[in-house]
Amino acid sequence: QVQLVESGGGLVQPGGSLRLSCAAPESIGSLNAMGWYRQAPGKQRELVVTVTNDASTNYADSVKGRFTASRDNAKNTVNLQMNDLKYEDTAVYYCNVKGWNLKGSYDYWGQGTQVTVSS
Repeated sequence: QVQLVESGGGLVQPGGSLRLSCAAPESIGSLNAMGWYRQAPGKQRELVVTVTNDASTNYADSVKGRFTASRDNAKNTVNLQMNDLKYEDTAVYYCNVKGWNLKGSYDYWGQGTQVTVSS
């Protein structure tokens, strides 16, 4: 079972910043899209951002200009810098990796990390 190792998250005041990190095993290769999704209480899981191995990004409109994702292909890591956090950013954030290698396609999820924006 492939495990994604997430770190970061926590409690922050509105307008504050947090940084999330996620590491995938290097053995799965780098032909993939790494990203973050989030799920707020009572809501469906939604896309925050994905980053492909060629650095193409896809951000949710609600986070554009505030969140920045970056990845290191050599280490199979993806980071999410979250600035100017708002109450509505409160959610459990999940790392995701979708891709393909010689063993076939894969779609892995992290265990989730809580981000709470509160005064």
